[in-house]
Amino acid sequence: MDLNPRNLFHSVWSRPDPVLAEAGVAGELLVAKIRLSLATLLLLIPLINSVFFAMDRKESIVGLCLTTGTFLLSVVVYLLISREYSPSWLSFASSSLDVTLVSAGLVLFLVMSEPHTAVNSKVVFEGYFLAIGSTSLRYDKRVCISAGLLAFFEYLAIVYFAATHWDLNSPAYAPYPYGLFSWSAQISRLIIMLTASVLSLALVMRSQRLLQLATSDPLTGLFNRGYVDDRLALELSRARRYGNVLTLAVIDADHFKSLNDRHGHPSGDLVLRGIASILRDSFRQSDTVGRYGGEEFVVVLPETDGDAAWRKLESLRELVASTAFAVAGHGEQVRMTVSAGLASFPDDGEDAAELFALADERMFQAKNEGRNRVIGGQAVLS
Repeated sequence: MDLNPRNLFHSVWSRPDPVLAEAGVAGELLVAKIRLSLATLLLLIPLINSVFFAMDRKESIVGLCLTTGTFLLSVVVYLLISREYSPSWLSFASSSLDVTLVSAGLVLFLVMSEPHTAVNSKVVFEGYFLAIGSTSLRYDKRVCISAGLLAFFEYLAIVYFAATHWDLNSPAYAPYPYGLFSWSAQISRLIIMLTASVLSLALVMRSQRLLQLATSDPLTGLFNRGYVDDRLALELSRARRYGNVLTLAVIDADHFKSLNDRHGHPSGDLVLRGIASILRDSFRQSDTVGRYGGEEFVVVLPETDGDAAWRKLESLRELVASTAFAVAGHGEQVRMTVSAGLASFPDDGEDAAELFALADERMFQAKNEGRNRVIGGQAVLS
């Protein structure tokens, strides 16, 4: 386990994988539906009490204002998410809303001069665990951490305010229907709240680890074919939605069979790892670099047109050609080249099958024209 503070922080406080992030959007929509349903039910309670039951006017007004605000916020968040509006900050904002709504319910008891209910509630307090637990549906470790800490400090502030503004164990409150006030009990609540946050975080980290194991190529550490296919579908969907371009690159190591025949498969594996390392370092974090099978690699470049992609692949081709790769044996080195074909959305195709077919065809064209070249559209360079 890496205990370097910087690496540990990066591991915990990092963006989710795009596939998990897409699943998180679906989870966010589910949470929004549940939140809206609960807000609707909560809104009906003060309305029914005001119409059919004799309630304290102040209590009715406060309750109606709080539930109406909750309902309106829930509607706004639901409409944003259902219309596929999902900026990176939305999960933070919506999880913070869930936590703060629970805190607002407890603050309401303070406003109504019922501090014991605020600090010893057996119903409202449990709402924190629903809010914290739902953060795992976002598949974002940062959301789990921020929502858990927000719940901790908001509840701590409520308890501190109640303890310093009321004598909670005064005989005037006997027979204490919600129990006596105890700091030890409150600290236990806070510890349990943090424990729930850690469990939620562990679930997300476990999901990320399982995704990594399921999507990695064991030889090169790049993404495997299944993940590349899923990511291409996701990026194409996003490109259609926002009117962006996208380019797919198919890359193949030249004369790889000859290398295996001369030096053996262990040497071939070393060369593939070396090419994979160059590929990994040559593209952005937002690009998807995968091994598609054998000596063939694929790169998905979102928001990149054919010309920009061709320049990137040409730089990659030159770098591979100038690199000496070690082979198994007595320190011998070999030189390798790659051939690549490009296809861009929407100019070269509207779906993944069309893009793959054309990029693959252009890659074989590069092979037939002498190898060690990149072909995309009309661009060819030896």
